[in-house]
Amino acid sequence: MLLLRNMVGAGLACLLALSPTVFAADGNKSDKKYDARGEWWWDEAWWNEGVLQKPVNHPVETRSLSYRVGDVEVPVLLARPKDGKKYPGVLFVHGRRGLDEIVNLHIVRLAARGFVVYAPDLYTGRFIEKMPVQHDYALEDDLNAGLDAFLKLPDISGRKVCTYAHTRGGYYTLKLAVTKARQKKDIACYVAYYPHWQDPNAPEALQVYSYAPEINDFDVPAMVFVGEQEQYQRKRVIDSSVDTLRQKGRPITYVVYPGVGRAFDFRPTNVRTFADDLAAKDAIQRAAVFIQKHLGR
Repeated sequence: MLLLRNMVGAGLACLLALSPTVFAADGNKSDKKYDARGEWWWDEAWWNEGVLQKPVNHPVETRSLSYRVGDVEVPVLLARPKDGKKYPGVLFVHGRRGLDEIVNLHIVRLAARGFVVYAPDLYTGRFIEKMPVQHDYALEDDLNAGLDAFLKLPDISGRKVCTYAHTRGGYYTLKLAVTKARQKKDIACYVAYYPHWQDPNAPEALQVYSYAPEINDFDVPAMVFVGEQEQYQRKRVIDSSVDTLRQKGRPITYVVYPGVGRAFDFRPTNVRTFADDLAAKDAIQRAAVFIQKHLGR
């Protein structure tokens, strides 16, 4: 009970700290509406008018597909709203975990927001064990072919999709956008959770102190999520990548959740925390709004 009381008290303290009071020039409280803060999290409609965006929820169905790259057959999990209508397409790209029971739940949660989600199982297609250390560059060709297969599906509305990835999948989608030249042409936007923005086969020093050179040519609207307490070597590379993109004037929204640790949306139920769930729910709703903005509803 004491712990819960302290958590609530801390939450209220944070809320009060983030809730600005507006004062007129004479020091008295002003009746004027608060001007936009210009921060990624600032919501003018909520602050001034009490408007909360209603979450979109759709019953979801899943089915198994596959596509071929030469002699390789790549399995695909497709998740989409059950009503049979066309929806914007999202190419979901897994990280080192591959596709498993935890990752598949995220795919369903994303489809429930009103998207057709196409998730290639890149490792199974090439008999790669879960959690590989080395990166197989053939996976980049497999993912490129997967985007071609996805764009041919009658389920999706529009002629472009957004990519959506976590951990090492953030590197795969970066290469897809830049090296495979799919950004702007076929990819309208990019979402990544704590992406590994460096070649996994690069030397250790580059893993910690440098980002993948493809970042310099990356130019598609992006939204990136990370916990403040993410592993140092991962967050350092993400921070420097975001700084570079901002200096180049590239459109990127960088969301850092205070007090939240690594892999907040993929931690299993036995170790999940309240903070993990707050960050996860916020991230997927922000991502849905972002994707809808760039693909249309």
